Amino acid sequence: MQKTYETVALTTENAVATILLNRPDKRNALNYQMCLDLLDAVRAVDADDSIRLVLVRGAGPTFCAGADVAERKGVSTEWLRNRRMRAFAAYDALQDCGKPCIAVAHGPVIGSGAEIATACDFVLASDLASFRYPETVRGSVGAGQRLLRIVGKAMAKELLFTGRTIPAAEALRIGLVNRVVPMAELEGLVAETVQQILGSFPLSVSLMKRCIDWGAESDLRTGMAYERLAIDRLLATGEWKQGVDNFITEMATPRDRKG
Repeated sequence: MQKTYETVALTTENAVATILLNRPDKRNALNYQMCLDLLDAVRAVDADDSIRLVLVRGAGPTFCAGADVAERKGVSTEWLRNRRMRAFAAYDALQDCGKPCIAVAHGPVIGSGAEIATACDFVLASDLASFRYPETVRGSVGAGQRLLRIVGKAMAKELLFTGRTIPAAEALRIGLVNRVVPMAELEGLVAETVQQILGSFPLSVSLMKRCIDWGAESDLRTGMAYERLAIDRLLATGEWKQGVDNFITEMATPRDRKG
């Protein structure tokens, strides 16, 4: 896949796409153009059947410093409303992508950057990562809905009302990130996680993602209905047969093969 963007870099290798937020001189602050570029890049990888997994990273020492507030000076409320809707579209594209999306948070994750990270399926972080939600401090509203569903109502209110910085260890404790390792070990963790996911069946992973996401917004019975539909689709494709064959092969120990 060869696509060139102004504010992000899209690369692919061995069925893995990397979307790099690429404004390091601005700490990867999310401007209008990055909203458009990120949306297009996510749609491109989602439509590419050769891609199995997506990594979202930030160039330089910061994952993303939030919205580019400087570009808002002197703009109309209509421009600002339109810019916000473009950002929402990019976040939703990540969340709705049929491929697993993993955010790699090596450094600070702020405001809109936290929306990008939490729109991914999960976050792997270094011990140098931190999160901050400065929306109310900047006279704005945002990021509350995903945050609420991750950390709960009371914690979301505290973080959004105060705009305080959340260090990596606390982010792990409250569920903002899945794993935290020393910075020197982050790439090893990413590589290990990628290989584990690539070892699973692609349609199974995609359907599992859908079942979890839709189930999270539903009651138990509805969630189970989604899973039954997913199972029916897998039965129709025959992917399950290969899974059974693989399991039987794995269960055959060296002692069994010696008879």
